[in-house]
Amino acid sequence: MIGGVQGVLQGLDAKPHRRGATTLRLLGELQPYGRTLVGAAALILVVAVCQALGPWLVSRAIDVNVARHDGRGLVVTIAVMAAVYVMGALAQRIQIFVIGTIGQRVLAELRQRLFSRFQGLPIGFFDQRPIGDLMGRVSNDVDALNQLLTHGLTQSIGAVFGLLVILVAMAMLNSLLALVCLATLPLMGLTIWMLARWARFAYREARKTTGMVMAELQEEIGGLRETQAFNRAGESEARFRERNRANRDANIRAAVATSVFSPAIDVMSALTIAAVIGSGAWLVLQGSLTLGLLAAFVLYIGQFFWPIQIVAQVSAQLQAALAGAERIYEILDEDPEAETGGLSLVSGQGRVEYREVEFSYTSGRPVLSGVSFVAEPGETIAIVGPTGAGKTSIANLLLRFYDVSAGEVLVDGVDVRDVPREALRAQIAVVAQEPFLFSGTVAENLAYGRPNATREEVVAMAKAVGADAFIEALPQGYDTPLGEGAGRLGHGQRQLLAIARAVLADRPILLMDEATSHVDAATEASLQRALATALEGRTAIVIAHRLSTIRHADLILVVADGRIAERGTHDELLAAGGRYAELYRHHEEASGHSVTPR
Repeated sequence: MIGGVQGVLQGLDAKPHRRGATTLRLLGELQPYGRTLVGAAALILVVAVCQALGPWLVSRAIDVNVARHDGRGLVVTIAVMAAVYVMGALAQRIQIFVIGTIGQRVLAELRQRLFSRFQGLPIGFFDQRPIGDLMGRVSNDVDALNQLLTHGLTQSIGAVFGLLVILVAMAMLNSLLALVCLATLPLMGLTIWMLARWARFAYREARKTTGMVMAELQEEIGGLRETQAFNRAGESEARFRERNRANRDANIRAAVATSVFSPAIDVMSALTIAAVIGSGAWLVLQGSLTLGLLAAFVLYIGQFFWPIQIVAQVSAQLQAALAGAERIYEILDEDPEAETGGLSLVSGQGRVEYREVEFSYTSGRPVLSGVSFVAEPGETIAIVGPTGAGKTSIANLLLRFYDVSAGEVLVDGVDVRDVPREALRAQIAVVAQEPFLFSGTVAENLAYGRPNATREEVVAMAKAVGADAFIEALPQGYDTPLGEGAGRLGHGQRQLLAIARAVLADRPILLMDEATSHVDAATEASLQRALATALEGRTAIVIAHRLSTIRHADLILVVADGRIAERGTHDELLAAGGRYAELYRHHEEASGHSVTPR
């Protein structure tokens, strides 16, 4: 799991974002909803004015209606007060709905952009980053923004408007008491800034450790069979416990940083109330302030510190959101696969040629050197060799999962680097060594490469590769839903479905990467007979592990140390008595067959 955690750390540290730049980018996400936000701001202003009118009406009820024993006037004042509060409540509900809707649309757009960016990133990007961490960015980090955009944004804007209106109202009632309230603002602002800085670092650490936990969990679940087979459950639990502990401690620090906001604001609020009551009482005794205005000021203080409390809380949400946004924008800022040409493949013949191909994943460490061969339309080219020889790298270059370091890979005479990847891959069907089936029905998986295929064509291809019998035995036949990875099927059955899917796609080139390595002997024999017909007229490049499956290939390439060490037909290579003959002898001995000396 070291590599997975390093991938998380690399993803976090590769492109650090400044807080201000990330904040501006988040605000930019709201730009398409500018008019709607203006309407919401108007509603928020209505809410703020209604809240500010409440204490003033209380002072009027005390100083005017009660002091003059005006019962009818008191009823009118109370009725007006009720109407004001109802109007404020309605306006608040509407603006919460409006801003919440905007927030959810922004989040949905971010998720879609993340998914689209994943689709366009090169395979090498995913080689270096654990899938669990990437999933965490789509779920956990976007959820952190959810808290800010759907709740925090509404509350913070309302708090700012409310605070401004309350300050104006207090200044109009009594400037001296208003100054007493304002005296605490500089200290309060400094406190909030310091706590926000603390919270920002705490939440960033929490996000990082969450990515590590997700990466660890994804890898451990994926390798559960190996863990149990090698009796390493204890070590896996200890490793996960360490990641989980780090994540727990980081989240505790973030929670502590958040929880300090409210007590700090409460202390300052209590001090300010005491100062206002003391100053106000002295003014009442001097005859320069009425009891009603003093009561209004006490109510205003509660409203005055409520927006500040909200701002402090939203500030904590903002730190979590910024930490998540940095990880989201890091993915969105990744450069997609660059297209270097706009040529198209129009012939569809399927001729494949490698010309003096050189390739390395890391500079200075060549994987392929001087690889050259030609696969004419309709020919089957087999590639064999020991593990790590470079067989799969040859296939990856044809699909442009990676580009050559030197030399050329051509399809129908066109350099694949001059063809858009989508157009190139539309000419190639692939069967991987580890087949991946999606969580749709069997029929949907078979038609994945050709969605417009009819049910009759799907069934016919399944029969051609010998998959029809076990498909019909499933609970709902071709309409049986497959879970993620098709766990209810055996490996050989999944491989047969993958082969049928590739051939049904009806593309001129078929690339098979050790596609029959997990198929039993009986299934293999049936499969070979089916492929003899299904591959007619198609160019097939077969990376083979079981040499018995490639005896009839038009050309066999033996790859060793990144080079083509031998080439020829099965009989020619056996007669040469070289690497292929040695591989074949070991294969036959391992299969329990006798080998006749040639």
